Amino acid sequence: MTTVFLTGASSLAAAAIALFFLRFWRQTADRFFLLFALAFAFFAVNRGLLAAVDPEHESRWWLYVLRLLAFGLILAAIVDKNWGDRRPRARARAG
Repeated sequence: MTTVFLTGASSLAAAAIALFFLRFWRQTADRFFLLFALAFAFFAVNRGLLAAVDPEHESRWWLYVLRLLAFGLILAAIVDKNWGDRRPRARARAG
């Protein structure tokens, strides 16, 4: 019983974090925030489904594919942010 409650709480927390990143994406239009919002939405769905599915169910391993996709999105967001746009930028001169 406690495990289901904690799983539901972590699902709610992941959904709140997804909405937090979605808000920043809407303000900045930065792809980084959109990918993080999608990743945490996948985490929320994953945790919710894990709470709903019987732990003894043998096809439960498919639910972890969502978690793998979420970590892949986070990795893609970091790589895109650091190495995505390699065009030289004009630097403002001080003074």
